[in-house]
Amino acid sequence: MSFKDHFSTNAHNYARFRPGYPKELFSFLFSLTKSCHGERSRTTAWDCGTGNGQAAIELAQYYDKVIATDPSAEQIKNSFPHPKVEYRVESAEKNSISSGCLDLLTVSNALHWFNWDVFYKEVLRVLKKDGIIAAWAYATPFVNPAVDKIIKHFHDVMIGPFWQHENRLVEHGYKDVPFPFERISAPEFVYEKQMTLDEFIGFLNTWSATQRYILANKINPTDELKSLLSNVWNGAEKKVSWDLILRVGRV
Repeated sequence: MSFKDHFSTNAHNYARFRPGYPKELFSFLFSLTKSCHGERSRTTAWDCGTGNGQAAIELAQYYDKVIATDPSAEQIKNSFPHPKVEYRVESAEKNSISSGCLDLLTVSNALHWFNWDVFYKEVLRVLKKDGIIAAWAYATPFVNPAVDKIIKHFHDVMIGPFWQHENRLVEHGYKDVPFPFERISAPEFVYEKQMTLDEFIGFLNTWSATQRYILANKINPTDELKSLLSNVWNGAEKKVSWDLILRVGRV
């Protein structure tokens, strides 16, 4: 099955600059997974649309085996190795995972790109009874009012026309994404990371809209952005924060 590949050509930078996820998130998800006897299970998790494996290596702290799939061979090529993580070049909608073998299925920053009708059939096939599915994405980062104002203009105006419908689903907090499972309430999570200005610009260059702008205009809009930000960054590193949009359900 074909997929919208917006990240393969930038996979190296994706691995270098994309943020991770709060460790508390994975502890929370692990607390939800239970065996048929009601005890916590330490068997298998699937990180679907893994990218470079940012979530997969965190899951490996809790599960005996983590299957991490992505349809992009370049993303998998640039993935983070871990002895408990098995990387596969496979799509969300068509994979080689055995039926009924998973305690947990995670989708980090990818659900908005999936064919939901096909994928959710796979979810029902591969998860155990009472298995957990969790899907999340992160919103636009925030630093401080001066930086945030510049980033908002960059996001909404400069590269605004290059965001696609799927990106807008994230902006709307996944409210328009179907999630046909028994919903589980979850805490609010924020990921924080100290970043230099160059690292922050590197992250913004991983945005699909930035790459589409470059392709259309043959110039990189973050060059101008960096000049603007350098006037307000004022320091070697700043704390960059991302609010997580999280949906958790039980089969």
